[in-house]
Amino acid sequence: MAKPKFYILIVFIFCFAHIPAQRSYIDSLQNYLDSYVKDHKVVKGNDKKYFCFYPVDESYRVMANFQKADGSKWFLVETSGSERKTFRVYGTVSFTIHDTLMKLSLYQAQNLLTDPKYKDYLVLMFTDKTSGSETYESGRYIDLAVSNIKNNKIVIDFNKAYNPYCAYVKDKYNCPIPPRENDLPVVIRAGEKAFAKKIE
Repeated sequence: MAKPKFYILIVFIFCFAHIPAQRSYIDSLQNYLDSYVKDHKVVKGNDKKYFCFYPVDESYRVMANFQKADGSKWFLVETSGSERKTFRVYGTVSFTIHDTLMKLSLYQAQNLLTDPKYKDYLVLMFTDKTSGSETYESGRYIDLAVSNIKNNKIVIDFNKAYNPYCAYVKDKYNCPIPPRENDLPVVIRAGEKAFAKKIE
């Protein structure tokens, strides 16, 4: 008669053991977003209340396959201002989200290669079906690093997607605009939403 109780206990443990880990992830991301708002370089003081984010959703944290680009050439990327910036495709990442296979480029900025602090820096610039409605019209960024790539795999967390400075201030910054190859055909309801204050 003890077996049913034993099996129920096992099922209970199996089904609910992931909850603390999931909670830990949500708490960790919330702390990350809190620090992002607190330490923001452009939005100050009372304007911080206009930041908006989607609820943290772990399904938008994906393990992507990475493929290094061979012989990638530098090219000019259009920006929100008059100055274009030089990048190259460091490699491509592929992953599945919303049951759809995605492929995006990771970019490396030429001007950061001589900076010891940022020479490892990569950026994932993208637009998706929320761009211009729920999120900033010119796209969002995710910061990554060469050191994040392990065995041709890299974690991409869209909960960390953020707006460029141009989303908050008009005609001051030259923010790179994601190339068309990084326009996702799905909605990415994760990360930062459009700033709630009108830009002046």
